Amino acid sequence: MAVALSLCWLSGCGKEESVSEKAPSLGPVPTSREEAAESLKAVPYLQGYRPARDESSVTVFDRERAAPGLNLYVSGHGEEALLMDMEGAVLHRWRYPLRRALPDLPPSAEISKLRYWRRALLYPDGDLLAIYETLGLVRLNRDSELVWIYRSDVHHDLFVDPDAKIWVLDRRGRLIPRMHREKGVLEDLVTVLNPEDGSVERQFSILQAFERSPYRSLVVDRAVRHGDIFHTNTLDRLDAAQAALHPAFREGDLLVSVLQLNTVAVIDPDTETVVWALGGLWRKQHQPVLLPGGTLLVFDNLGAGGQRSRVLEIDPFTQEKVWSYGARPEQELYSKTLGSCQRLANGNTLITESENGRALEVTSAGAVVWEFHNPHRSGEEGELVATLFEVVRLPPDFPFQGDRS
Repeated sequence: MAVALSLCWLSGCGKEESVSEKAPSLGPVPTSREEAAESLKAVPYLQGYRPARDESSVTVFDRERAAPGLNLYVSGHGEEALLMDMEGAVLHRWRYPLRRALPDLPPSAEISKLRYWRRALLYPDGDLLAIYETLGLVRLNRDSELVWIYRSDVHHDLFVDPDAKIWVLDRRGRLIPRMHREKGVLEDLVTVLNPEDGSVERQFSILQAFERSPYRSLVVDRAVRHGDIFHTNTLDRLDAAQAALHPAFREGDLLVSVLQLNTVAVIDPDTETVVWALGGLWRKQHQPVLLPGGTLLVFDNLGAGGQRSRVLEIDPFTQEKVWSYGARPEQELYSKTLGSCQRLANGNTLITESENGRALEVTSAGAVVWEFHNPHRSGEEGELVATLFEVVRLPPDFPFQGDRS
C-alpha cells in the first residue's frame, strides 16, 4: 500500500482552520449533548457574496479556440439548473422549489438561505439529479416532475456509476467520544442510492476510512476534533485508465477532497479504507480531477496567498507543477470558498470562480476564450451577483439538447 506525504505534512506548515466552529442548527433546540450533536449543520453557503456588476451572461466567445458544447449550471438565485449554449441562450430549465420538495421544513431564516441547488447532474434522457445542500437529493424528469426524493444531510457532490447506482456525499451529526467527549462531530459519509426509488443501498464513514488507514494521524493529531472536521467537497470514481496510474489504485476507487485536512485522497470502497492521500500543495481546495495523462487538476482556493486563487495541475506522484492559472497578476481569480475546474476535450480548462459569479475557459497559454458572468442576482434588493456554484461543459453531441432536442 503506497503512502504519499508532502513536505508540508512532515514539517507541519500552515495553521488549521475550522469552517464551522459554531454551526447553526436548523431544527428544535436540543436538550442533551447527544441531541446537540445530531442537530449539527454546516454553515450554509451564501446565495451571493459580491456586489453585482454590469456584465451579464456570455461576454467573451472565441469560436475558433473555445471548446464546443453545452453548459449546465446551478446558481444561488434559486432551486433550478439551466442548460445554455455557448452564446448564453437558455435551452432548458429544471426547477423544483424547496418548500414543494420538503413541505414540512420549519419556517426559519436559516432555511431560507438554502433555497438553491448546490450541484446538479444531467442524464442523457433529460432526467436530473439535484442537491439541496444539507437537506436532500431529488431526481426530476425533463419536465421538472419529481421522480423521488432522498431526504438527508447530503452535500457538495455525487456521481452515477456504470451500474446506474448513485453515489453521494452525505453527513450525520453525532457525539463521537474518541474525537471529543462533549462536542459533536459532523461525520462525512458516502451513501449509495438505488436509481429507481432513491432508497439507500449502502453507506460508510469517510472518517473511519481515514482512521483504519496509514493516514490515521491526519485525523487523530489535528487540533480541531469537533464540528465540521472534514468538509469533504468532492466525490468521484476512478475508471480503468485512472486506476492504472498507480499500484494503490483500482477501478471503482473513490477520489475525495477533504477541505479541512487540505487533502486529496483515494478510498477503496470495498475495504472502506484510504489507500493514498496527498496534501500540503494547496489550501481549502475544491474539485480535484485526475486527468487521463496522470496529472491532477485542482481548484486551489487559498494556496496562492492573499486574495488570490489558482487552478493547479500537478504530477501527484512527483508533486511537480505542470501548469497553473491565477498565479500571475493579469490572471484575476479569487473565490475564498467554492470553485471548480474541468479539463476540456481540446486541452482548455473551464474554471468556475464561484463567489464572483463568473466562469471562464482558458487555453494552456492562459488566454481567456470564453467567459460567462452569472446574470442572476441575490440579496434583499438584488444587489449581489448570485453565487455560481458550478458550470459544467457537456459535449456538443450530448443526447439531451434541451428544448430543441
